[in-house]
Amino acid sequence: MTANKILIVEDDLNIASLLKEQIDKYGFSVQISENFDQIDSEFLQYKPDLVLLDVNLPKFDGFYWCRKLRSLSTCPILFISARDGEMDQIMALEYGADDYITKPFHTEVIMAKIRSHLRRAYGSYAASAEQERVVKWEQVMLYPERLQLEYKGKSVQLSKKEADLMELLMKRDGKVASRESILEKLWDEQHFVDDNTLNVNVTRLRQRLQELGLTNALETVRGFGYRLFLMEEG
Repeated sequence: MTANKILIVEDDLNIASLLKEQIDKYGFSVQISENFDQIDSEFLQYKPDLVLLDVNLPKFDGFYWCRKLRSLSTCPILFISARDGEMDQIMALEYGADDYITKPFHTEVIMAKIRSHLRRAYGSYAASAEQERVVKWEQVMLYPERLQLEYKGKSVQLSKKEADLMELLMKRDGKVASRESILEKLWDEQHFVDDNTLNVNVTRLRQRLQELGLTNALETVRGFGYRLFLMEEG
């Protein structure tokens, strides 16, 4: 069985080397980026299954490269950064990242997240490519493989986690989904997930729904969780 390939895009050689050393122990194939002007070319040549990407990079930042890489592939992209502000996480998800890990980090957290995202992208949790799935709720249609959400002729692109969250809520058919159940279904290693990570994904999904003309469609049930509630603007 071919080992999954991990690309590390981190300009601090000490951190990059430490990550490579630890990930190597788990049987993955790891490459550290050396040319920060041509990350996209290196990506196409190496064809990684997952990318670990820092925010602060020479010349162009990680947000720029995340957007470039996302236009080339749907492989999981995990940010690793010392910047822990909510806006940084929102920008990362906006540009197509699947997760955001703040420094300093524990190796166990990194490995848990890598394994989780690889399982969901390529393992037993991955969708079959033979037939495209469509999830319907009311007049809303979700295409999970395309990461596309449609409503009355309009469509928006979602991040992978936004699509996963939307699918979970759509399948609840208006019933409340607890925060615990969402964390359990969307993140295998939920005890390693920062509580703010779910908040950011909920905020981003609300904005996507508003772009479709659905205001207040994602309702917060205080002290419990979230549910979908169909309400059109105007």
